[in-house]
Amino acid sequence: MSDFLAKEEEIVKVIKTVYDPEIPVNVYDLGLIYSIEVNDEGDATIEMTLTAPNCPAADFIVEDVKYKVESVEGIKNVTINLVFDPAWDKEMMSEEAKLELGFL
Repeated sequence: MSDFLAKEEEIVKVIKTVYDPEIPVNVYDLGLIYSIEVNDEGDATIEMTLTAPNCPAADFIVEDVKYKVESVEGIKNVTINLVFDPAWDKEMMSEEAKLELGFL
């Protein structure tokens, strides 16, 4: 496995420990993470969204993602880009998340 894939896998693993306090599913399985990019210098850029633009837990969620990704070995800087295009939709959730929330 390449270093990049191993690092991305580790990043996904720590992101799966971040939860929206109001939803019992992690932000990755909710489909809130749109992209993860890591360059050779160890800079990670994550594009993510929220279930709603006015999410009261937005600051907490974004900071938690940033903090946890910074804990991954080899990651030096983390930039979180919060985007709302495309808008989040429940179809972006994993099958496990849909099952957990009763959408299946």
